[in-house]
Amino acid sequence: MTRALLEAGHRVSVVAHSDVDALRSIELETAMRFGKDRLLGVRADISRVGDCEHAVSRTLHAFGRIDILVNNAGRYFPSFDAEGNVVPVKFWKSSAEEWREAIETNLNGAYYMARLVAAPMIERHFGRIINISTSWRSLVRNGHGSYGPSKAALEASTAAWAKDLAGTGVTCNVLLPGGASDTRMSAGVARSKENPLLSPEVMAAPIVWLASERSAAWTGRRFVAKDWDVTLPPDEAAMKAASPAAVEPIII
Repeated sequence: MTRALLEAGHRVSVVAHSDVDALRSIELETAMRFGKDRLLGVRADISRVGDCEHAVSRTLHAFGRIDILVNNAGRYFPSFDAEGNVVPVKFWKSSAEEWREAIETNLNGAYYMARLVAAPMIERHFGRIINISTSWRSLVRNGHGSYGPSKAALEASTAAWAKDLAGTGVTCNVLLPGGASDTRMSAGVARSKENPLLSPEVMAAPIVWLASERSAAWTGRRFVAKDWDVTLPPDEAAMKAASPAAVEPIII
């Protein structure tokens, strides 16, 4: 998503907590491809209000304003068997600390960041808040602890925030891959020809469209990246990939 937004001409602030090596790597790559003034790397823990304020302040100092917020940070705590496969764990056997950390990052952190950027966006009559979620099955999957519930709450928040922001020029939507993606979070997920992992590249086209002027009429929606047909005009692709946020579609 960062590369896609940079290629579309945006300046991007990337916030990371513990993965400092990845942050440095993308800073170096970006400087070589786009120049040193296009990306800002900020080390912060968005589960802490003070760190969120620091990230916003650094971004404003570097770029002058914030037009788009992508709440992509996520904590997931899988359990593995001896072969390295993910195994379900009953909720009463899970760690209370893991539950707290997932809620603090996946839900509270998104709220802290959105709360900080919403008012300035409203003043300028333009803004895009994009919350990254997961598939319906993952939201309610048994034995997988806090990740699904935290993302389900984020989707409900998206629908509520979109209503709060109605008529302001600021939109709030959900974007998700549409299945397990080939990232570090998919470690231990079974891979097969019938159920291959999605490429992270599926997020590129929809994130660029959601960040643009063309998405102004779309808010409170849920966009599934794997259903985004890049052979279609972007507005048509959006129509095919969209459904109401926090409302599971019924197919008859």
